[in-house]
Amino acid sequence: MITVTGVAKAFGGKQLFRDVTLTLVPGRRTALVGNNGAGKTTLIEILLGEQVADTGEVHRPKDLQIGFLPQELTEIAQGSVLDTVLGGAAEVRELEHRLHDLAEKLATTTGPAHDKAMAAYGEAQHRFEVLGGYALEAEAQAILHGLGFSPTDSERPLREMSGGWRMRAALAQLLLSKPDVLILDEPTNHLDTDSVAWLEDTLRDYPGAVLFVSHDRDFIDVVADRVVELAFGTANEYVGGFAEFVVEREERLTRLETMREQQQREVARVERFVDRFRYKATKARQVQSRLKTLEKLQKIEVPSQRELVARFAFPEPRRSGRDVAELEGITVGYDGVPILSNVDLVVERGRKLGVVGPNGAGKTTLLKALLGELAPMAGTCRLGSNVDVATFAQHQVDGLDFSRTALQELQTVAVKGERRNMRTVLGSFGFPGEMSDRRVGDLSGGERTRLALAKALMNPVNLLVLDEPTNHLDLASCDLLEDALRAYPGTILLVSHDRYLIREVCDGLIAVRAGAARLYEGVDEEILSPHGASSAPTPAKAPSGKGAPARGPSGRGGSAKAALSKGAAPAPSPAKAAPATVGDDRGAAKRDEAERRNARHAATKELRRRAERLERDLGTAEAAVATLQRELADPAVYDDNDRVQVLVRDHEVAKDKAAKLMDQWLATTEELEAAERRHR
Repeated sequence: MITVTGVAKAFGGKQLFRDVTLTLVPGRRTALVGNNGAGKTTLIEILLGEQVADTGEVHRPKDLQIGFLPQELTEIAQGSVLDTVLGGAAEVRELEHRLHDLAEKLATTTGPAHDKAMAAYGEAQHRFEVLGGYALEAEAQAILHGLGFSPTDSERPLREMSGGWRMRAALAQLLLSKPDVLILDEPTNHLDTDSVAWLEDTLRDYPGAVLFVSHDRDFIDVVADRVVELAFGTANEYVGGFAEFVVEREERLTRLETMREQQQREVARVERFVDRFRYKATKARQVQSRLKTLEKLQKIEVPSQRELVARFAFPEPRRSGRDVAELEGITVGYDGVPILSNVDLVVERGRKLGVVGPNGAGKTTLLKALLGELAPMAGTCRLGSNVDVATFAQHQVDGLDFSRTALQELQTVAVKGERRNMRTVLGSFGFPGEMSDRRVGDLSGGERTRLALAKALMNPVNLLVLDEPTNHLDLASCDLLEDALRAYPGTILLVSHDRYLIREVCDGLIAVRAGAARLYEGVDEEILSPHGASSAPTPAKAPSGKGAPARGPSGRGGSAKAALSKGAAPAPSPAKAAPATVGDDRGAAKRDEAERRNARHAATKELRRRAERLERDLGTAEAAVATLQRELADPAVYDDNDRVQVLVRDHEVAKDKAAKLMDQWLATTEELEAAERRHR
């Protein structure tokens, strides 16, 4: 367990946050959300002991094991992918080596030395079995498969792989190590929708404490049972997932607004009294008392939603031809090895299409062919007339010049004779005033993403090709990007693991799987996030100028040509493709596992609901106790003896209620855990 009490941190005179209180306990899954620059990374570093808080306390038991996944890796592990993952189970690996050494000793000794070695071997073997040593490699392979690695990838050197696959291997290592507390900073950034769904199931059943930062609403909603919002200089905790967080936050803001209005009315009343009797000797004591009350009064502040960071805007593009892009019978790949085969596709003006599928299945290859950046091995690709393209991919963030200011960096893509004010453009992307003069090297990851988006989108285009545009953005920026993409008048091809964004923006899906690319009308959840589907993607090698890695197709799909346009009658949707499998045995095992999980959930459904209801009620009761404690801590309240007596009585009642709810919650939780063990 980690307990944070009253923590505060400031940098360069700016107060990041204060009075932050947080508890991480086994089985609790907490999402940490907040705008870029609110201090999420700083708070995590304080939890890890890498930074020291200005005030407050962080309690970590000495033997607590904490696993941390950063947004970016600073070191690359040596050895193969499997060796890296197995490194997460250091004790088991040490026991394995010890068993090997003891086995050799048993074979070469006799007498007392042999007996001693036999006893030591028995102890080590028992400990090895308890820790699951014999199933360790199988468990590591299962985690790797869940994160999108194919069986042959486990022996590949990790250094050969791209940064995204290295991050997956680091995540697999953490999951295998099963630390007491798992802290993940944007764990979905490098995952595809299939792997995100697998990670959701894994974290939902994780026995330890989980704290994660994410901008992915669906992921937060499925995984989290608590949401901590770091905003406006403090942290507020909400019980439930993202949907509950939104509702409770609005209710909290409404309550704050009501309390502020009441406070302002009371302040106005006191000020009128002071103004009226300031110079009256008989009222001097009462005037001074009220003046002191006003001085000590802690004003209630209601956060302003105008503090949102980004206001994306698109210049009006010229009108393109009806067919924005057409692919006819293309086969495309690298070094003579096809990745996609016999693809027919027409994208018409005004469509907003999500491109989905496992990493390595060919999404980037398809876009490269469509944009003319990769010549097909067979078939034809062509863009339509008057098509102006803007692309955004994560590598463009890495291409920013850290020595320039944000303004200087934006000016590198300004069209000659551009009349728009560059500072105004930057302001619309969340860099108002002096922020446009900040060095790129001093910007946060989210701010650099917004700057790279500004460079890609500032000039008028009618085809946007966006590859994971929400990585490193905060929720507020994601909201505004979503609004802008919905209003965008051109055509969009969007690659994203953010299923909420795809659902809200797109009117169709291009599913890239098993060597084929197929078009589907609408956003079908089975196509967007098919549980159990896998195309055994091959992780990309580190950049070497060759582009995407070569991989043979795992199946040849039939062609699916469809003309897609708003205002025209939609073409018949092709039959949904059956998800690719990795062997009948593996598919049967996954079905059995799903059936067991469904049975367990059905058997414990009522207990789970009761536990969740009690946890919500407990959170409300604890908040009421905290509110009354703050009121009792206000010296001004003791001027009114009747009020004090009411507060003390209410405080005792609230404490008793919270204690009773805590007992009920603990008992229900224990009952739930016992029921889940019976149905495993």
